[in-house]
Order: sequence, then C-alpha cells, then structure tokens
Amino acid sequence: MAGALARAARKHGLRWLCGLLLTAGAALHVTGHLGLDALERLDTFIAGLRMRVEPARLDPRVVIVDIDDQSLTAVGRFPWSRDVMARLVTQLTRHYGVAAVGFDVSFPEPDHSSGYGVLDALARRELKDVPGLPAQLERLRARMDYDGLLAAAMAGQPVVLGYATAGEQAKGVLPPPAFTEEALNGRTLHAWQARGYEANIARLQQAAQGAGIFSVLPDRDGVVRSTPLLQKIGNGYYPTLSLATVAVALRARAIAPLWDSTVDSMTAAQKASGGLDAIALFHPEGAIRIPVGEGLTTTVQFRGSGGPRGGAFRYVSAVDVLRGAVPPQVLEGVIVLVGTTAAGLNDLRATPVSAVYPGVEVHANLIKSILDDSFKARPDYAMAAELAQVLLAGVVLTFALAALAPAWAIPLSLAALMAAGWFNFHLYSAQDAVLNLAPLLVLIVVLFVFNLAWGYFFEVRRGRALVSRFGEYVAPELVAEMAENPERYTMEGESRELTVMFVDVRGFTTISERLAPRELREYINRYLTAMSEDIRDSHRGTLDKYIGDAVMAFWGAPVPFPDHASRAVATALLMQQSAARLDAEFRRRGWPALAIGIGINSGLMHVGDMGSSIRRAYTVMGDAVNLAARLEGITKVYGVGIVVGAATRAAAPEFVYRELDLVRVKGKREPVAIFEPLGQAGAVAASTRAELAHWHAALALVRAQRWDEADAALQALMASTPERRLYALYRERIAGYRAQPPGPGWDGATTFMSK
Repeated sequence: MAGALARAARKHGLRWLCGLLLTAGAALHVTGHLGLDALERLDTFIAGLRMRVEPARLDPRVVIVDIDDQSLTAVGRFPWSRDVMARLVTQLTRHYGVAAVGFDVSFPEPDHSSGYGVLDALARRELKDVPGLPAQLERLRARMDYDGLLAAAMAGQPVVLGYATAGEQAKGVLPPPAFTEEALNGRTLHAWQARGYEANIARLQQAAQGAGIFSVLPDRDGVVRSTPLLQKIGNGYYPTLSLATVAVALRARAIAPLWDSTVDSMTAAQKASGGLDAIALFHPEGAIRIPVGEGLTTTVQFRGSGGPRGGAFRYVSAVDVLRGAVPPQVLEGVIVLVGTTAAGLNDLRATPVSAVYPGVEVHANLIKSILDDSFKARPDYAMAAELAQVLLAGVVLTFALAALAPAWAIPLSLAALMAAGWFNFHLYSAQDAVLNLAPLLVLIVVLFVFNLAWGYFFEVRRGRALVSRFGEYVAPELVAEMAENPERYTMEGESRELTVMFVDVRGFTTISERLAPRELREYINRYLTAMSEDIRDSHRGTLDKYIGDAVMAFWGAPVPFPDHASRAVATALLMQQSAARLDAEFRRRGWPALAIGIGINSGLMHVGDMGSSIRRAYTVMGDAVNLAARLEGITKVYGVGIVVGAATRAAAPEFVYRELDLVRVKGKREPVAIFEPLGQAGAVAASTRAELAHWHAALALVRAQRWDEADAALQALMASTPERRLYALYRERIAGYRAQPPGPGWDGATTFMSK
C-alpha cells in the first residue's frame, strides 16, 4: 500500500501540488482575502441566469394597467389630462374594485389643459361686458377643474401616487414619512439620502392614501439588480412605490425597522446598517419581514422576460379599462400598477433578465415578493457553505483527475459541474438562499482543463488527437475505424466529389416566440438530436455544424464513400420520417408544429480544416455547397420537404424523383434542374407513379407554352391531390404567363433573386 502511494506520488505529485494551489486560491477568494473581479462579474452573470432559468408563473394578484401604444392612439399623447386620469381611477376603484392602485407616474404640476384659466382671464378683460359670461364660467368651474376631478376620484379610495427622487430641487408635496429619525430612539440607520425630489401637487397628494418613490438606482454597469426599500429625505424615511402600494392594499398600520438585539450575532450587513435586522410591514393579519442590505436596499427578484409577453404579470390596456372592456374577474381585488410600455416614453430598464425591461415591473416584482413573504437573500451560512464546497471539490478532483483517463475525467468533471449547479439552484429556488457559484465552477473547469492539458502534452500521441477531433463530426464506428489507421486520414484541405445537405426548420421565428425559453430549449434539442442521429448513425454522414436551427452535413469525407449521394438522399427521407414523428409528439404537448426543409447537392467541393487562427472547423466549401443551401431555401416555394440537384439525382438513380423545375438561383447564370425524391424505386406505390407520370406530362406542356392544356392537366391533378402545393403554384404561374407571355426564347427556368 505504501509502495503504491509512493509510486503515485512520484507520478502525480507535481499535478497534485498544482491542483491544491488552485484550490487554495479559490478558497482565499471565497473568504475575501483574494478578491478577483472576474469571478465577481461571473457571479453577477450567474445571478441573472438563475433568474432567467427559474420559471415565470403568472401572478393574478398584481396587474399592470399599461399606457401602451393602443391607449395613446385612442386617447392621445401622454401625459393625459387629469380628467382622463380621474376616469381611470374611478373605473379601477369604484367599477372594478381593485385592492390598491399604484401610479408609476407623477403629477408635479397643476393641469391647465382644460382652458378654464384662459376663459376666466378673457371674462375679466376682453369679454367682461358679455352678459352672463361670469356666471356661466362659474357653473363650468368644477367640470373644467381637472385636478379637482382627479382629487375627487381618489378621495377615500386606495390610491398611491408615485414620485421621483432626483436632482437638487424640492418640487411638490411629500407624503407623511414611514418613520423619522426621532422614531429611531438614537439608533443609526444608514439609508440612501435623496438630495431632491419631484413629488405631486398638494391637492392630489392630500386626496391619495399614500405615495411611494418610483426611482430605481442602477449598478455601476447600468443594470438594475436592487433598489432602496426606503430613502431618506430630510429627517424622514420614505417608502418605495411597491412598499407603499402593498401597505395600502393590506391596510397596514405601520412600516418600521426591526433591530437585532444581540450585537454578537449580527451579520456584517446588519452591522453596516446599524444593527438593522429587517424592515417590517405591520398589517391586521401579522407582519411581513423584508430583509435589506446596506443602504436599506433589497434585491429585486426579476421574473419572466418583462412586458406583456414576459409571462410574470398580466397586462391590460389603459384604454380597455376606460372603456370597461376588461373582464371584472381580472381586476377585482387585485393590486394595480399604472405604468407604460409605449415606445418613446422611456420607462425601460436594463436588468439581469432583459436589456429592455419595463420599469413598472421592477415594482411589480417587489410587490410579489412582499405578498409572498419570500425574498432571495444571502444567508448567514453562505461563506461557510461556499468554502466547504470549494475545498471538497478541489481536493477530490485534484487527486481523481490526475489518475483518470480523459474518457473518465470528462464525465466526472461534468458530474461535478452539474451537481454544483443543481445544489446552488436548489438552495436558490427552494430555500431563497443566494450562494456564490463562480469560484466553485471556475475551480472545477480549471482543474479539468489543467489535467487535460497536462495529459495532452505528456501522454496523448498525435494520431489519437487527430482522430478524437473527427469524433465531433462523424459516427463513433467511423472514429473506431479511423483510430486503427490514423495516418490515412488528414484534416488538410483537398478537393473531392462529395454530397452536402442543408436542413432548416420552417417558421422557426414564430416557434421561438410561442415557446417559453425552457420549452424552446427542449424543442430545439429534441429536433437537433434526432436529425444528428439520422445523419451520423444511420448513413454515416459527417455532421458539419449547427447554424441556429439549421443543420449542415456532408457525405464522402473524411472516410470516402462511392455512394455518398445515395446515402444523403436516404438520410433525407429518414429525417422527414423523424420530423413527422417529432411533429406528432410536439402537437400532443401543445407545442408548435415541426416541419423541415432539406436541400441536397453533389459535386466537387473543398474539404478540410478551415477557419482562422482563433477557431477552425472541418467543413466543406465551394459552388456545389452554395447551391445546396439555395435548394434548401426554395423547398417552401414548391411545398416539398426535400429538393436535390441534378447531379445528386444522377448519382443516386435507385430512387424515384419528381422533377420540380428548372431554376436559376442567385449567383448562378445557368439553370439547374431540381427534383424531389419520393423513395426507393421498389417502395413507391403504383398510384404515386401514375400521378408522377401525369405531372411530368403537365410539366412538359408548361414548358411547351401550351397553357390551356397544361392548366387542364394541373386542374385534374389538383382534384385528385388538392393538398399538393406544387400544382397550385404552376397554375398561378400559367396565369402570369398568359398575362405576360415569356416568348419563343424562353428556357422554362424560374429565376430566384434572393438567397
């Protein structure tokens, strides 16, 4: 035993030492003795990623009344006159019976848009001799006093106004503070000190039940991640709009600080806040504790991607509320925030989940957290837990990776990464605990890369490295075949007769808009996996690359096949079957339908390891490759799933084909015949062959410019197979040819100007 340990130490001792030093560096960062900006930035990114990954479920308790483009079109440009806002308040409070209305807009100046002041001035001067005019104006005063109408609408109703803290000015009237310095009984409470404010006019503030600050403070990089729960103005502490609105909705008695009575048990954040434990919202059914950090800030838990389609909060158009068109059950008893997503009103914020996140949803997310009494926060045990994970993973991987072959080191490292990520996200979602993950992830990756590089430079021969690279592209059995004679294969560029394929999902933009991010990821992963298995495993194709939802593959390299065209066509037919199977599965799950287009072409191509000094890939290039890409793009024009070029048809004669057209694609002067493969010659039904014969006869009539006969033939084909897009397409073309005859020199080709 001792001898085995000694031999292992001689063999791996230096690697062990390096691994333990890397582990020590990560531990020093966790304890704060070695602050690495890169790791802190990565943790910030991971924090945003956790928010994006956590599913967004619609919360019916909070509704956003949106001053959107539709509302601006119907009512007029913003800001609206306050008689309109009065109608909006009346609809929300008296008609729909909402629990509270919070305005993410302010009213810092009187509204003179009714024109009453102008009329009154005229009546006193130029029109003072008009009989009865002063009395008539007096009767109109109440109807034209828009501020009075809004104040009357708010009186006695659960309305919370918003206001901003910015600049040096003191404009408008502040609401009563949540508490003052005198109420702290000599304690020190560190809060963000506002130098100025732009509040609401006195008559509106006096009519409202409260007011809250809607200003948010971004981090140094311009991203909003947290916001002060209260801000200090003068000697008073004033709540944010979210806290003030919830207080009104819950009929809260007070908003007050909670102090930790034992100094020895305080966390660093509590000591930095003068011993503050939390901000409490006291209401008739109890109290809600809101944890805050330095400066009375609280982390905003962003949900969804923001906006009407973000998935976290229901949006209703303000004009629909004014018209009473919103179903009562949507608004009854809920908390409403009045804000805007209209273009040009500049209420969009950069957040961890979106660069253009509606500002009103910052307050909506805080309201949801307060209602749920659930806040993401860094627990007291965070540093100890992070340190334990770093030391455990570092020591285990340091010794294990040095002894394992790459085939085992890779799954072990992946398992460590997955376990670390799962545990971190579990604490985040189930316990609301925020733990830093970057030091642990980076340590695992660095240890793996270090050991892999060590093994590469000292233990792996050049031939195996070459074959392992081909394993990214070709089927495992081909890799095994190449491993037996690696010297026969090279990544150097060469010209060779090959067959290339391009595959794309129809309408992928629409699909991506309809699916949530996690569903879209599963959708595209299932599709790409099925297509890749058909290419690599069924007919030994070389998987070139994924281009978004598109797949590129080729046959005949690095292992040459004389029947590369036949393999490609057979693969395309198999892929259409796989796509149909996936389509049925996706429809059962309520997902969008799946349809794919495939373009195939054969010819002389350049194949090899190509790229830049930064990144290279084993791929194909050439005119024949470009034509295949064009053919995939025009599959939807003809309503078919597969289009192959004439060279592929000639090289794979064992299949039955339907000729589609002569086309002149962008970048080529000569027309090219294109075909749709229908199946192996012996597997195509007699009825299909008969239809095919009629079609080819009709196509010949079109090219002979015998329009009437061709149209009649196509009409007969449509009667038997009305679902075939091809026949309708040619009838549309015939109508065009009749209007503008192509002339005697026509070669029968269709020109496509786009790629």
